[in-house]
Amino acid sequence: MTLLSPGWLVLLVPVAALAAGYAVMQLRRSKVYAVRFTNMALLDSIAPQRPAWRRHVPAALFLLAAVALVVAAARPARDVEVPKERATVVLAIDTSLSMMATDVEPSRIDAAKEAAIDFLDDLPPKINVGLVSFNGIAYVNVAPTTDRVLVANAIADLELGESTAIGDAIFAGLEAIQSVPVEDGEEIAPARIVLMSDGETTVGRPDAMATAAANDVSVPVSTIAFGTADGEITIEGEVAPIPVPVNSVALRAIAETTSGSFFTADTADELSRVYADIGSAIGYDVESREITGWFIGIALVSMLAAGGFSLLWFSRLP
Repeated sequence: MTLLSPGWLVLLVPVAALAAGYAVMQLRRSKVYAVRFTNMALLDSIAPQRPAWRRHVPAALFLLAAVALVVAAARPARDVEVPKERATVVLAIDTSLSMMATDVEPSRIDAAKEAAIDFLDDLPPKINVGLVSFNGIAYVNVAPTTDRVLVANAIADLELGESTAIGDAIFAGLEAIQSVPVEDGEEIAPARIVLMSDGETTVGRPDAMATAAANDVSVPVSTIAFGTADGEITIEGEVAPIPVPVNSVALRAIAETTSGSFFTADTADELSRVYADIGSAIGYDVESREITGWFIGIALVSMLAAGGFSLLWFSRLP
């Protein structure tokens, strides 16, 4: 919590003085009370029901109300997440044959599909989302749209193929972003590519060429290295399983070169958490919002409670 007008806190000084004065008066009162009634056994028989702690409750509530009003005058504020109205995100998902590895249950590709579909729900509804899939060739499966069902269905229908063209996938993502229409007088909406893969470029344009193109239009590419070092696949006609360990070096370089973020995930749960983190970073702005009303409400409730208890126990207002 921050205070927009902290100078008002100086009023806490008289509130503290008032509290100290009350404490001093109570100490003096107790001493006078002890002098007047030295026979406590007799006092107990005459007035067995003394107010005790109850007589301090209205005063405590009154002081709480005073503190709350001072804080309210200082205009307290807190940071809140506000959904972005305009932005474009392109999901680029690796569909090379290595994604059939089962080191992540039930398989890398199935876990990736589920996490990507869940990611759609984490984004504000007005953000455009596009889908690119890539193996030996990169495809724009869905141009950026706010139709989450269309994107989710396309993710579910992804199929695997040979080779890995990460560079081409980035170029396809940039083309998809450029296809988003901009109305007259509007600025180009911020955009980002979120690329998930378990390997490195084996065909197509090199990563360096793609990252240079992304930097030219100020589009960060966040990358997710998905899978484990123990992954392997079995291909028909091959005698032994083929190792497909996740390769994160190239993906890290892409993220760092384009001012994106790099993540690793070797389980389905970790992948879901990564997508959730990315969704918060892409889909929301942090703004400071005043919460003065909260403290005014605390003050009003405290004052009403002080008056109510005082009337109930002592038949007078404090």
